[in-house]
Amino acid sequence: MSQPELIRGPQGFRLSNAARAQALGDFMNPTSSRANVVGFGQGVKWTNGEPTGQPAMLVFVTQKLPATAMLERDLVPPQMDDGTVTDVVAVGHLLAQRSMLVQVSPIELATSIDRHRGDGLLHGDGFPPGVIDHAPSIQQLTRRLRPAPAGVSIGNVAVTAGTLGSVVYDFLPGATTDPPGPGIGIPSTFYLLSTNHILAASNAAPVGSSIVQPGPFDGGKDPHDRIATLTRFVPIQFAPQIPLDRHQNVVDCAIAQCEFSEATREIYFTGAPLGWRRKANVSVGDLVRKTGRTSNLTLGRIIAVEATVDVGYGTAGIARFRDQVITTNLSAGGDSGSLVTTYDNVALGLLFAGSALATVFNYVEHVRAALRVEVAERLM
Repeated sequence: MSQPELIRGPQGFRLSNAARAQALGDFMNPTSSRANVVGFGQGVKWTNGEPTGQPAMLVFVTQKLPATAMLERDLVPPQMDDGTVTDVVAVGHLLAQRSMLVQVSPIELATSIDRHRGDGLLHGDGFPPGVIDHAPSIQQLTRRLRPAPAGVSIGNVAVTAGTLGSVVYDFLPGATTDPPGPGIGIPSTFYLLSTNHILAASNAAPVGSSIVQPGPFDGGKDPHDRIATLTRFVPIQFAPQIPLDRHQNVVDCAIAQCEFSEATREIYFTGAPLGWRRKANVSVGDLVRKTGRTSNLTLGRIIAVEATVDVGYGTAGIARFRDQVITTNLSAGGDSGSLVTTYDNVALGLLFAGSALATVFNYVEHVRAALRVEVAERLM
């Protein structure tokens, strides 16, 4: 087999329900979880830095340690009870998009946000109070642009800054989700698409609140830089308010109504998405890219699909997401909301979390169905 074939593994492989249930019970049970484990997913086993082509359950940990440094109860078994082999993969601490952070004064950060909202900073973009993304070697997309292309800085006035993912519109008459299909008609309203924690401050911002471009941290001010108003979002379940084993999170997404002339779904540098792809056709080994506020253009590869992961949201809590896609590192703090596409610009998902080692995105199919909006007209 060629290396690309080994990276992908056998097509059609799916983790069994029994293996998933065992992983949830043995690795991620809140009362008896294994140390360092933050998730699991479906992928391919690698040995000595090379893909083997063998399908495996990837067990995600904050860091890999030698077996001799671990308690026996924390060791991941070489295979699941149904015979599926395991592979331990270090992904760091998965957060609602923060990495490459440096400490700054909480007063300085709060002051920059309080210019826009008198009741202070609400956590919502992966930057917890007191920290800010800092990547001086990267040319960031933080300028005010009209029409605003996908990929640039944006944010609710209650957060710091994230990324505009796309411009979408409500389902037209005849549009369906399963099987998916576009409708026919004339869109009456257009929206900016990004994450809940960028546009809705992790459930905390009221519908109708202002969205500015660039985001507040990048100098955006309300009303001068207002580009949209929060319209709707899918609420995120957080622990400890709701126990992790009861979470049903699948998407971190929101939309904000904008004028048609104010923004475009053309992605900065790479162009508009040609269409979108169903979950079933998104595979391990696929090459992907995104354009985002902080790290601009990045390219990578999918390492796991149908993943379950625990993601930190700062003061909002921890959220467990199922049915996610894990890639090599594509992002840094402030890139949340970026649209992830193939190299030929087919939309695959919405980026919302990551670390210095990996990136996590929602399937675009789930985002489309949850918000009932059209990201692109063609199914590819």
